[in-house]
Amino acid sequence: MEEGKRQKQIAAVIQDELNNVFRKLNLTMIDGGMVSIASVKVTPDLLEARIYLSFFQVQDIKIAMKKIEDRAWEIKRELVNKIKHQVRRIPVLHFYLDDTLDYVFKMENVFKEIEEERTRKNNESK
Repeated sequence: MEEGKRQKQIAAVIQDELNNVFRKLNLTMIDGGMVSIASVKVTPDLLEARIYLSFFQVQDIKIAMKKIEDRAWEIKRELVNKIKHQVRRIPVLHFYLDDTLDYVFKMENVFKEIEEERTRKNNESK
């Protein structure tokens, strides 16, 4: 099912403001790595927001996710102060790991290995 216009608007507002909240609460850098909000998806009833987080060079992603989840009440409080006049009800926030970058790196390595294998076979056949 395709996202509605209002869902996309609310998701964009939440993502924009959450970026500011993460900077304000110093959550953009955890354990020497960088944390960013990859995307926000809002349910059709606008009562739940799924925040997908991307981690770059974070040593232990589980610990970083726990730190963010432990401060979820603080994140939501800051978000409420920013968007309370733009939405009727503040959605419940759920944080998820966005592993898209890991998948991209994995696929790049697979393609690189295939290309190396082709090059090696071509060199052997000559």
